[in-house]
Amino acid sequence: MRSVPRRIVVALALPMLLSGCFAPGDGGSDTDAQARAAGRLRVALAVPPVQALSPYSNDATVLSKLSVVEGLTALDADGAAVPALAKSWTRKNPTLWVFELRKATFQDGTEVTAESVVNALDHANAAKTKPRVLSDVTLTVKAEDSDTVMVSTKTADPVLPLRLASPALGILSVKAYASDGTVSPVGTGTGPFKITKLIGKTKAALDRFDGYWGGKAKASGIDVTWIADGTARANAMRAGEVDIAEWIPTAQANLLDKNTRREVPSVRTDSLILNTRSGIFTDESLRRAAREAVNGSALVGSIFGGYADPAQGLFGPAVSWAAHKRVEVTGRAVAATTAEVESKTNGRTLRLAAYTNRAELPEAATVVQQQLEKAGFTVQQDVREYTQMEPDLLAGRYDALVFSRVTLLDTGDAVAYLASDFMSNGVYNIAGLKDSSVDQAIASAAEEGDTAQRQQKIMQAEAEILRTDAIVPLVHEKVVQGVSSSVEGVLLDPRERSLVNVGTHLK
Repeated sequence: MRSVPRRIVVALALPMLLSGCFAPGDGGSDTDAQARAAGRLRVALAVPPVQALSPYSNDATVLSKLSVVEGLTALDADGAAVPALAKSWTRKNPTLWVFELRKATFQDGTEVTAESVVNALDHANAAKTKPRVLSDVTLTVKAEDSDTVMVSTKTADPVLPLRLASPALGILSVKAYASDGTVSPVGTGTGPFKITKLIGKTKAALDRFDGYWGGKAKASGIDVTWIADGTARANAMRAGEVDIAEWIPTAQANLLDKNTRREVPSVRTDSLILNTRSGIFTDESLRRAAREAVNGSALVGSIFGGYADPAQGLFGPAVSWAAHKRVEVTGRAVAATTAEVESKTNGRTLRLAAYTNRAELPEAATVVQQQLEKAGFTVQQDVREYTQMEPDLLAGRYDALVFSRVTLLDTGDAVAYLASDFMSNGVYNIAGLKDSSVDQAIASAAEEGDTAQRQQKIMQAEAEILRTDAIVPLVHEKVVQGVSSSVEGVLLDPRERSLVNVGTHLK
Protein backbone atom coordinates (compact mmCIF):
# COMPACT_ATOMS: atom_id res chain seq x y z
CA MET A 1 0.00 0.00 0.00
CA ARG A 2 1.29 3.49 -0.80
CA SER A 3 1.98 5.66 2.21
CA VAL A 4 -0.15 8.71 2.98
CA PRO A 5 2.72 11.14 2.40
CA ARG A 6 3.19 9.83 -1.12
CA ARG A 7 -0.51 10.27 -1.85
CA ILE A 8 -0.34 13.84 -0.67
CA VAL A 9 2.68 14.52 -2.89
CA VAL A 10 0.83 13.05 -5.89
CA ALA A 11 -2.25 15.08 -5.00
CA LEU A 12 -0.25 18.31 -4.86
CA ALA A 13 1.58 17.56 -8.08
CA LEU A 14 -1.43 16.93 -10.30
CA PRO A 15 -3.49 20.15 -10.14
CA MET A 16 -0.99 21.95 -12.38
CA LEU A 17 -1.57 19.26 -14.99
CA LEU A 18 -5.31 19.63 -14.67
CA SER A 19 -5.73 23.40 -14.87
CA GLY A 20 -8.09 24.42 -17.61
CA CYS A 21 -9.23 20.85 -18.30
CA PHE A 22 -12.71 21.15 -16.88
CA ALA A 23 -14.16 24.36 -18.24
CA PRO A 24 -17.24 23.81 -20.41
CA GLY A 25 -16.40 23.73 -24.07
CA ASP A 26 -12.86 25.00 -24.44
CA GLY A 27 -13.34 28.62 -23.50
CA GLY A 28 -11.19 28.87 -20.34
CA SER A 29 -12.00 30.58 -17.06
CA ASP A 30 -14.24 33.33 -18.49
CA THR A 31 -16.46 30.77 -20.18
CA ASP A 32 -16.43 28.71 -17.00
CA ALA A 33 -17.58 31.69 -14.94
CA GLN A 34 -20.41 32.37 -17.38
CA ALA A 35 -21.49 28.74 -17.20
CA ARG A 36 -21.47 28.87 -13.39
CA ALA A 37 -23.57 32.00 -13.43
CA ALA A 38 -25.99 30.25 -15.78
CA GLY A 39 -26.33 27.35 -13.34
CA ARG A 40 -24.52 24.63 -15.28
CA LEU A 41 -23.19 21.60 -13.41
CA ARG A 42 -19.64 20.30 -13.92
CA VAL A 43 -19.39 16.52 -13.66
CA ALA A 44 -16.32 14.26 -13.81
CA LEU A 45 -17.03 10.66 -14.85
CA ALA A 46 -14.60 7.77 -14.69
CA VAL A 47 -15.02 5.48 -17.70
CA PRO A 48 -14.67 7.16 -21.12
CA PRO A 49 -17.23 6.24 -23.77
CA VAL A 50 -16.61 2.91 -25.47
CA GLN A 51 -18.94 3.40 -28.44
CA ALA A 52 -19.79 7.11 -28.64
CA LEU A 53 -22.45 6.68 -25.92
CA SER A 54 -24.28 3.89 -27.70
CA PRO A 55 -26.92 2.41 -25.36
CA TYR A 56 -25.84 -1.09 -26.43
CA SER A 57 -22.48 -0.75 -24.67
CA ASN A 58 -21.46 0.07 -21.10
CA ASP A 59 -22.01 3.68 -22.14
CA ALA A 60 -25.73 3.16 -21.47
CA THR A 61 -25.11 3.82 -17.79
CA VAL A 62 -23.82 7.32 -18.60
CA LEU A 63 -27.09 8.10 -20.38
CA SER A 64 -28.94 7.04 -17.25
CA LYS A 65 -26.67 8.86 -14.78
CA LEU A 66 -27.09 12.13 -16.69
CA SER A 67 -30.86 11.73 -17.26
CA VAL A 68 -30.57 11.80 -21.04
CA VAL A 69 -32.52 8.67 -21.94
CA GLU A 70 -35.54 6.94 -20.39
CA GLY A 71 -37.12 3.54 -20.78
CA LEU A 72 -40.73 2.53 -20.55
CA THR A 73 -40.16 2.01 -16.83
CA ALA A 74 -37.70 3.13 -14.16
CA LEU A 75 -36.57 1.77 -10.79
CA ASP A 76 -37.45 3.38 -7.48
CA ALA A 77 -35.20 3.47 -4.42
CA ASP A 78 -36.34 -0.02 -3.42
CA GLY A 79 -35.63 -1.47 -6.86
CA ALA A 80 -39.30 -1.76 -7.87
CA ALA A 81 -40.52 -0.83 -11.36
CA VAL A 82 -42.28 2.53 -11.60
CA PRO A 83 -43.73 4.46 -14.57
CA ALA A 84 -41.43 6.35 -16.94
CA LEU A 85 -42.43 6.68 -20.61
CA ALA A 86 -45.14 4.13 -19.87
CA LYS A 87 -47.68 5.53 -17.41
CA SER A 88 -49.10 2.08 -16.63
CA TRP A 89 -48.95 -1.57 -17.65
CA THR A 90 -50.92 -4.78 -17.39
CA ARG A 91 -49.87 -8.41 -17.59
CA LYS A 92 -52.41 -10.06 -19.88
CA ASN A 93 -50.97 -13.59 -19.62
CA PRO A 94 -47.61 -15.15 -18.61
CA THR A 95 -45.90 -14.02 -21.84
CA LEU A 96 -47.78 -10.82 -22.81
CA TRP A 97 -47.66 -7.36 -21.26
CA VAL A 98 -49.46 -4.20 -22.43
CA PHE A 99 -47.95 -0.75 -21.77
CA GLU A 100 -49.88 2.53 -21.99
CA LEU A 101 -47.66 5.45 -23.00
CA ARG A 102 -47.73 8.93 -21.51
CA LYS A 103 -47.63 12.05 -23.66
CA ALA A 104 -43.94 12.82 -24.19
CA THR A 105 -41.65 14.42 -26.73
CA PHE A 106 -38.23 13.43 -28.01
CA GLN A 107 -35.47 16.01 -27.81
CA ASP A 108 -35.57 16.39 -31.61
CA GLY A 109 -39.19 17.59 -31.38
CA THR A 110 -40.93 14.41 -32.57
CA GLU A 111 -43.60 12.74 -30.44
CA VAL A 112 -43.15 9.53 -28.50
CA THR A 113 -45.55 7.04 -30.10
CA ALA A 114 -46.10 3.31 -29.95
CA GLU A 115 -44.37 3.03 -33.33
CA SER A 116 -41.26 4.84 -32.08
CA VAL A 117 -41.13 2.55 -29.03
CA VAL A 118 -41.43 -0.51 -31.26
CA ASN A 119 -38.67 0.84 -33.49
CA ALA A 120 -36.34 1.42 -30.51
CA LEU A 121 -36.88 -1.99 -28.92
CA ASP A 122 -36.65 -3.77 -32.28
CA HIS A 123 -33.24 -2.18 -32.83
CA ALA A 124 -32.12 -3.33 -29.37
CA ASN A 125 -33.23 -6.88 -30.19
CA ALA A 126 -31.37 -6.82 -33.50
CA ALA A 127 -28.20 -5.10 -32.26
CA LYS A 128 -24.96 -6.74 -33.37
CA THR A 129 -23.73 -6.56 -29.79
CA LYS A 130 -26.83 -7.60 -27.89
CA PRO A 131 -27.50 -5.62 -24.70
CA ARG A 132 -26.71 -7.68 -21.60
CA VAL A 133 -30.26 -7.25 -20.35
CA LEU A 134 -31.51 -9.29 -23.33
CA SER A 135 -29.09 -12.19 -22.74
CA ASP A 136 -31.85 -14.53 -21.62
CA VAL A 137 -34.89 -13.19 -23.48
CA THR A 138 -36.06 -12.06 -26.90
CA LEU A 139 -38.78 -9.42 -27.00
CA THR A 140 -41.53 -9.22 -29.60
CA VAL A 141 -42.95 -5.69 -29.65
CA LYS A 142 -46.07 -4.48 -31.44
CA ALA A 143 -48.10 -1.28 -31.51
CA GLU A 144 -51.75 -1.84 -30.64
CA ASP A 145 -52.60 1.81 -31.28
CA SER A 146 -50.75 5.13 -31.18
CA ASP A 147 -50.14 5.04 -27.42
CA THR A 148 -50.35 1.33 -26.54
CA VAL A 149 -47.47 -1.13 -26.87
CA MET A 150 -47.66 -4.91 -26.54
CA VAL A 151 -44.49 -6.72 -25.44
CA SER A 152 -44.34 -10.50 -25.51
CA THR A 153 -41.67 -13.08 -24.70
CA LYS A 154 -41.28 -16.72 -25.75
CA THR A 155 -41.38 -17.89 -22.15
CA ALA A 156 -42.79 -16.30 -19.02
CA ASP A 157 -40.76 -13.28 -17.85
CA PRO A 158 -42.21 -12.18 -14.51
CA VAL A 159 -39.78 -9.27 -14.17
CA LEU A 160 -40.27 -7.73 -17.62
CA PRO A 161 -41.10 -4.25 -16.17
CA LEU A 162 -37.76 -4.36 -14.32
CA ARG A 163 -35.98 -5.43 -17.51
CA LEU A 164 -37.45 -2.52 -19.47
CA ALA A 165 -35.96 -0.10 -16.94
CA SER A 166 -32.47 -1.00 -18.15
CA PRO A 167 -30.48 1.95 -19.54
CA ALA A 168 -29.69 -0.27 -22.55
CA LEU A 169 -33.39 -0.31 -23.46
CA GLY A 170 -33.85 3.44 -23.40
CA ILE A 171 -36.23 4.77 -26.03
CA LEU A 172 -34.67 7.04 -28.67
CA SER A 173 -36.26 8.80 -31.63
CA VAL A 174 -36.15 7.26 -35.11
CA LYS A 175 -33.37 9.71 -35.98
CA ALA A 176 -31.00 7.95 -33.54
CA TYR A 177 -30.74 4.71 -35.49
CA ALA A 178 -28.42 4.69 -38.53
CA SER A 179 -28.56 2.16 -41.34
CA ASP A 180 -25.12 0.81 -40.39
CA GLY A 181 -26.38 -0.25 -36.96
CA THR A 182 -24.86 2.61 -34.97
CA VAL A 183 -27.02 4.47 -32.47
CA SER A 184 -26.59 8.09 -31.42
CA PRO A 185 -28.27 9.54 -28.31
CA VAL A 186 -27.17 13.08 -29.25
CA GLY A 187 -30.41 15.08 -29.19
CA THR A 188 -32.61 11.98 -29.53
CA GLY A 189 -33.57 11.02 -25.97
CA THR A 190 -36.55 12.04 -23.85
CA GLY A 191 -34.87 12.95 -20.54
CA PRO A 192 -34.55 16.38 -18.91
CA PHE A 193 -31.05 16.86 -20.37
CA LYS A 194 -30.09 16.55 -24.04
CA ILE A 195 -26.59 15.98 -25.38
CA THR A 196 -25.59 18.82 -27.68
CA LYS A 197 -21.91 17.99 -28.17
CA LEU A 198 -19.73 14.92 -27.71
CA ILE A 199 -15.98 15.46 -28.08
CA GLY A 200 -14.42 12.04 -28.57
CA LYS A 201 -13.83 10.27 -25.27
CA THR A 202 -13.04 13.37 -23.26
CA LYS A 203 -15.97 15.78 -23.00
CA ALA A 204 -19.68 16.24 -23.56
CA ALA A 205 -22.04 19.18 -23.24
CA LEU A 206 -25.68 18.79 -22.24
CA ASP A 207 -28.40 21.45 -22.19
CA ARG A 208 -31.66 21.42 -20.31
CA PHE A 209 -34.51 20.02 -22.44
CA ASP A 210 -37.38 22.39 -21.78
CA GLY A 211 -39.90 20.04 -23.41
CA TYR A 212 -39.39 17.31 -20.81
CA TRP A 213 -42.70 15.75 -19.77
CA GLY A 214 -41.65 15.75 -16.10
CA GLY A 215 -40.98 19.50 -15.94
CA LYS A 216 -37.92 21.68 -16.46
CA ALA A 217 -34.69 20.69 -14.73
CA LYS A 218 -33.34 23.13 -12.13
CA ALA A 219 -29.87 23.08 -13.70
CA SER A 220 -29.49 24.79 -17.07
CA GLY A 221 -27.06 22.15 -18.34
CA ILE A 222 -24.21 19.78 -17.58
CA ASP A 223 -20.59 19.91 -18.69
CA VAL A 224 -19.05 16.45 -18.54
CA THR A 225 -15.37 15.54 -18.50
CA TRP A 226 -14.16 11.94 -18.51
CA ILE A 227 -11.14 11.51 -16.24
CA ALA A 228 -9.99 7.90 -16.18
CA ASP A 229 -7.38 8.52 -13.48
CA GLY A 230 -9.02 8.37 -10.06
CA THR A 231 -6.46 10.58 -8.35
CA ALA A 232 -7.02 13.23 -11.02
CA ARG A 233 -10.79 13.08 -10.40
CA ALA A 234 -10.20 13.58 -6.68
CA ASN A 235 -7.83 16.47 -7.38
CA ALA A 236 -10.41 18.11 -9.63
CA MET A 237 -12.90 17.87 -6.78
CA ARG A 238 -10.47 19.36 -4.26
CA ALA A 239 -9.51 22.16 -6.63
CA GLY A 240 -13.14 23.14 -7.17
CA GLU A 241 -12.88 22.39 -10.89
CA VAL A 242 -15.89 20.04 -10.83
CA ASP A 243 -19.09 19.95 -8.80
CA ILE A 244 -19.54 16.18 -8.87
CA ALA A 245 -16.83 13.53 -9.24
CA GLU A 246 -17.80 9.88 -9.27
CA TRP A 247 -15.81 6.96 -7.91
CA ILE A 248 -13.30 8.72 -5.70
CA PRO A 249 -10.48 6.23 -4.98
CA THR A 250 -10.50 5.05 -1.40
CA ALA A 251 -6.88 6.17 -1.09
CA GLN A 252 -8.05 9.71 -1.84
CA ALA A 253 -11.33 9.71 0.07
CA ASN A 254 -9.99 10.97 3.39
CA LEU A 255 -8.11 13.76 1.61
CA LEU A 256 -11.43 15.28 0.53
CA ASP A 257 -13.19 17.76 2.76
CA LYS A 258 -15.70 15.75 4.78
CA ASN A 259 -18.50 17.98 3.48
CA THR A 260 -17.77 16.83 -0.07
CA ARG A 261 -17.29 13.12 0.64
CA ARG A 262 -20.37 10.93 0.24
CA GLU A 263 -20.11 7.22 1.06
CA VAL A 264 -22.66 5.06 -0.74
CA PRO A 265 -23.51 1.43 0.08
CA SER A 266 -23.08 -0.36 -3.22
CA VAL A 267 -24.19 -3.55 -4.92
CA ARG A 268 -20.71 -3.60 -6.50
CA THR A 269 -18.60 -6.73 -5.97
CA ASP A 270 -14.93 -6.97 -6.93
CA SER A 271 -13.85 -10.44 -8.02
CA LEU A 272 -11.14 -12.45 -9.71
CA ILE A 273 -12.60 -13.92 -12.90
CA LEU A 274 -10.87 -17.00 -14.32
CA ASN A 275 -10.99 -17.83 -18.02
CA THR A 276 -12.51 -21.31 -18.33
CA ARG A 277 -12.60 -21.47 -22.12
CA SER A 278 -8.85 -21.47 -22.90
CA GLY A 279 -5.47 -21.39 -21.22
CA ILE A 280 -4.40 -22.40 -17.74
CA PHE A 281 -7.78 -22.30 -16.06
CA THR A 282 -9.54 -24.79 -18.27
CA ASP A 283 -8.21 -27.17 -15.59
CA GLU A 284 -10.67 -27.19 -12.67
CA SER A 285 -8.02 -28.22 -10.16
CA LEU A 286 -5.98 -25.13 -11.05
CA ARG A 287 -9.05 -22.90 -10.66
CA ARG A 288 -9.64 -24.42 -7.23
CA ALA A 289 -6.00 -23.85 -6.33
CA ALA A 290 -6.28 -20.21 -7.38
CA ARG A 291 -9.44 -19.75 -5.33
CA GLU A 292 -7.83 -21.20 -2.23
CA ALA A 293 -4.75 -19.03 -2.71
CA VAL A 294 -6.62 -15.75 -3.00
CA ASN A 295 -7.77 -13.95 0.15
CA GLY A 296 -9.95 -10.93 -0.48
CA SER A 297 -10.00 -10.01 3.21
CA ALA A 298 -6.39 -8.86 2.84
CA LEU A 299 -7.60 -6.09 0.50
CA VAL A 300 -10.19 -4.49 2.79
CA GLY A 301 -7.82 -2.42 4.90
CA SER A 302 -4.67 -2.31 2.80
CA ILE A 303 -6.23 -1.36 -0.55
CA PHE A 304 -9.75 -0.11 0.18
CA GLY A 305 -9.00 1.74 3.41
CA GLY A 306 -12.01 0.14 5.08
CA TYR A 307 -14.43 1.18 2.30
CA ALA A 308 -15.25 -2.46 1.55
CA ASP A 309 -16.41 -5.68 3.20
CA PRO A 310 -14.86 -9.13 2.70
CA ALA A 311 -16.83 -10.94 -0.01
CA GLN A 312 -19.37 -13.52 1.12
CA GLY A 313 -20.41 -14.45 -2.42
CA LEU A 314 -21.52 -12.66 -5.56
CA PHE A 315 -23.94 -10.46 -3.58
CA GLY A 316 -22.93 -8.32 -0.63
CA PRO A 317 -24.59 -6.45 2.26
CA ALA A 318 -26.29 -3.92 -0.04
CA VAL A 319 -28.40 -6.81 -1.39
CA SER A 320 -30.36 -7.10 1.83
CA TRP A 321 -31.97 -10.49 1.24
CA ALA A 322 -28.88 -12.37 0.05
CA ALA A 323 -27.17 -13.31 3.32
CA HIS A 324 -30.03 -15.23 4.93
CA LYS A 325 -30.83 -17.09 1.70
CA ARG A 326 -27.25 -18.09 0.85
CA VAL A 327 -26.75 -21.75 -0.18
CA GLU A 328 -23.73 -23.83 0.78
CA VAL A 329 -21.36 -24.49 -2.12
CA THR A 330 -20.63 -28.17 -2.73
CA GLY A 331 -19.09 -30.31 -5.48
CA ARG A 332 -15.94 -28.32 -6.13
CA ALA A 333 -12.93 -29.97 -7.74
CA VAL A 334 -9.95 -30.98 -5.61
CA ALA A 335 -7.33 -28.23 -5.57
CA ALA A 336 -3.95 -28.84 -7.18
CA THR A 337 -1.03 -28.69 -4.75
CA THR A 338 1.74 -26.16 -5.23
CA ALA A 339 3.90 -28.84 -6.85
CA GLU A 340 1.02 -29.85 -9.12
CA VAL A 341 0.39 -26.21 -10.07
CA GLU A 342 4.03 -25.85 -11.11
CA SER A 343 3.91 -29.12 -13.02
CA LYS A 344 0.59 -28.51 -14.77
CA THR A 345 1.38 -24.95 -15.79
CA ASN A 346 4.79 -26.14 -16.99
CA GLY A 347 6.35 -22.71 -17.16
CA ARG A 348 3.32 -21.03 -18.74
CA THR A 349 2.66 -17.51 -17.53
CA LEU A 350 -0.73 -16.61 -16.08
CA ARG A 351 -1.92 -13.44 -17.78
CA LEU A 352 -3.63 -11.31 -15.11
CA ALA A 353 -5.59 -8.26 -16.28
CA ALA A 354 -6.76 -5.23 -14.32
CA TYR A 355 -7.94 -1.80 -15.43
CA THR A 356 -7.10 1.68 -14.25
CA ASN A 357 -10.55 3.30 -14.24
CA ARG A 358 -11.03 2.13 -10.66
CA ALA A 359 -7.81 3.04 -8.90
CA GLU A 360 -8.00 0.19 -6.38
CA LEU A 361 -8.01 -2.58 -8.97
CA PRO A 362 -4.35 -2.43 -10.10
CA GLU A 363 -3.27 -2.38 -6.45
CA ALA A 364 -5.60 -5.29 -5.71
CA ALA A 365 -4.14 -7.15 -8.70
CA THR A 366 -0.66 -6.81 -7.23
CA VAL A 367 -1.79 -8.41 -3.98
CA VAL A 368 -3.62 -11.16 -5.90
CA GLN A 369 -0.49 -11.75 -8.01
CA GLN A 370 1.57 -12.30 -4.86
CA GLN A 371 -1.01 -14.71 -3.50
CA LEU A 372 -1.12 -16.69 -6.75
CA GLU A 373 2.67 -16.84 -7.03
CA LYS A 374 2.84 -18.25 -3.52
CA ALA A 375 0.58 -21.08 -4.76
CA GLY A 376 2.98 -21.94 -7.60
CA PHE A 377 1.68 -19.82 -10.50
CA THR A 378 3.91 -17.59 -12.65
CA VAL A 379 2.00 -14.33 -13.11
CA GLN A 380 2.34 -11.34 -15.42
CA GLN A 381 0.03 -8.35 -15.16
CA ASP A 382 -1.53 -6.32 -17.96
CA VAL A 383 -3.00 -3.08 -16.63
CA ARG A 384 -4.74 -0.64 -18.97
CA GLU A 385 -7.84 1.51 -19.26
CA TYR A 386 -10.97 -0.63 -19.47
CA THR A 387 -12.08 0.55 -22.90
CA GLN A 388 -8.73 -0.55 -24.34
CA MET A 389 -9.00 -4.10 -23.04
CA GLU A 390 -12.73 -4.97 -23.21
CA PRO A 391 -12.54 -6.65 -26.66
CA ASP A 392 -9.65 -8.84 -25.46
CA LEU A 393 -11.53 -9.70 -22.26
CA LEU A 394 -14.62 -10.81 -24.14
CA ALA A 395 -12.47 -12.76 -26.61
CA GLY A 396 -10.82 -14.71 -23.77
CA ARG A 397 -7.28 -13.44 -24.33
CA TYR A 398 -6.49 -13.28 -20.60
CA ASP A 399 -6.30 -16.02 -18.01
CA ALA A 400 -7.69 -13.92 -15.18
CA LEU A 401 -9.18 -10.50 -14.51
CA VAL A 402 -9.55 -8.44 -11.36
CA PHE A 403 -13.01 -7.07 -12.07
CA SER A 404 -15.51 -4.70 -10.44
CA ARG A 405 -19.16 -5.37 -11.28
CA VAL A 406 -22.42 -3.74 -10.22
CA THR A 407 -24.49 -6.89 -9.80
CA LEU A 408 -27.91 -5.21 -10.02
CA LEU A 409 -27.07 -2.67 -12.70
CA ASP A 410 -28.97 -3.90 -15.72
CA THR A 411 -32.44 -4.50 -14.31
CA GLY A 412 -32.34 -4.27 -10.54
CA ASP A 413 -32.99 -8.02 -10.70
CA ALA A 414 -30.01 -10.31 -10.16
CA VAL A 415 -31.09 -12.84 -12.78
CA ALA A 416 -30.10 -10.53 -15.64
CA TYR A 417 -26.58 -10.22 -14.20
CA LEU A 418 -26.25 -13.99 -13.75
CA ALA A 419 -27.55 -14.68 -17.26
CA SER A 420 -25.29 -12.19 -19.04
CA ASP A 421 -22.14 -13.08 -17.09
CA PHE A 422 -22.41 -16.84 -16.49
CA MET A 423 -24.84 -18.57 -18.86
CA SER A 424 -23.30 -20.41 -21.80
CA ASN A 425 -24.78 -17.87 -24.23
CA GLY A 426 -24.27 -14.84 -21.97
CA VAL A 427 -23.14 -11.75 -23.86
CA TYR A 428 -20.84 -10.62 -21.02
CA ASN A 429 -19.48 -14.04 -20.11
CA ILE A 430 -15.85 -13.01 -19.61
CA ALA A 431 -15.13 -16.30 -17.83
CA GLY A 432 -16.31 -18.22 -20.92
CA LEU A 433 -18.27 -20.49 -18.57
CA LYS A 434 -20.28 -23.28 -20.15
CA ASP A 435 -21.89 -25.41 -17.45
CA SER A 436 -25.29 -27.07 -17.89
CA SER A 437 -26.07 -27.04 -14.15
CA VAL A 438 -25.37 -23.32 -14.01
CA ASP A 439 -27.55 -22.71 -17.06
CA GLN A 440 -30.41 -24.72 -15.54
CA ALA A 441 -30.19 -22.96 -12.19
CA ILE A 442 -30.28 -19.49 -13.78
CA ALA A 443 -33.13 -20.50 -16.11
CA SER A 444 -35.11 -21.78 -13.13
CA ALA A 445 -34.66 -18.47 -11.32
CA ALA A 446 -35.70 -16.55 -14.44
CA GLU A 447 -39.01 -18.43 -14.65
CA GLU A 448 -39.95 -17.86 -11.00
CA GLY A 449 -42.57 -15.17 -10.41
CA ASP A 450 -42.83 -15.30 -6.61
CA THR A 451 -40.33 -12.78 -5.20
CA ALA A 452 -39.15 -14.84 -2.21
CA GLN A 453 -38.81 -18.01 -4.28
CA ARG A 454 -37.02 -16.10 -7.04
CA GLN A 455 -34.49 -14.79 -4.53
CA GLN A 456 -33.92 -18.29 -3.18
CA LYS A 457 -33.34 -19.65 -6.68
CA ILE A 458 -30.93 -16.81 -7.39
CA MET A 459 -28.88 -17.93 -4.39
CA GLN A 460 -29.01 -21.54 -5.60
CA ALA A 461 -27.67 -20.32 -8.93
CA GLU A 462 -24.94 -18.39 -7.09
CA ALA A 463 -23.86 -21.64 -5.40
CA GLU A 464 -23.70 -23.44 -8.77
CA ILE A 465 -21.57 -20.64 -10.24
CA LEU A 466 -19.19 -20.58 -7.27
CA ARG A 467 -18.86 -24.37 -7.51
CA THR A 468 -17.12 -23.95 -10.88
CA ASP A 469 -14.52 -21.54 -9.46
CA ALA A 470 -14.92 -19.44 -12.60
CA ILE A 471 -15.18 -16.44 -10.29
CA VAL A 472 -13.59 -15.75 -6.92
CA PRO A 473 -15.38 -12.92 -5.06
CA LEU A 474 -12.90 -10.62 -3.29
CA VAL A 475 -14.69 -7.68 -1.65
CA HIS A 476 -18.02 -5.87 -1.63
CA GLU A 477 -17.27 -2.20 -2.26
CA LYS A 478 -18.55 0.95 -0.66
CA VAL A 479 -18.46 3.70 -3.30
CA VAL A 480 -17.25 7.20 -2.47
CA GLN A 481 -18.67 10.06 -4.55
CA GLY A 482 -17.38 13.62 -4.49
CA VAL A 483 -20.15 16.24 -4.26
CA SER A 484 -19.51 19.96 -3.84
CA SER A 485 -21.21 21.64 -0.89
CA SER A 486 -22.66 24.10 -3.41
CA VAL A 487 -24.75 21.35 -5.07
CA GLU A 488 -28.10 19.97 -3.99
CA GLY A 489 -30.06 16.98 -5.23
CA VAL A 490 -27.30 14.58 -6.32
CA LEU A 491 -28.62 11.01 -6.45
CA LEU A 492 -26.50 8.58 -4.42
CA ASP A 493 -27.58 5.28 -5.93
CA PRO A 494 -26.34 1.87 -4.68
CA ARG A 495 -26.96 0.54 -8.21
CA GLU A 496 -24.89 3.40 -9.72
CA ARG A 497 -27.50 4.11 -12.42
CA SER A 498 -28.47 7.58 -11.25
CA LEU A 499 -26.49 10.72 -10.46
CA VAL A 500 -28.15 13.88 -11.83
CA ASN A 501 -31.86 14.51 -12.43
CA VAL A 502 -34.38 17.35 -12.66
CA GLY A 503 -33.79 18.37 -9.05
CA THR A 504 -29.98 18.50 -9.10
CA HIS A 505 -28.73 22.08 -9.06
CA LEU A 506 -26.28 24.66 -7.73
CA LYS A 507 -27.45 26.38 -4.57
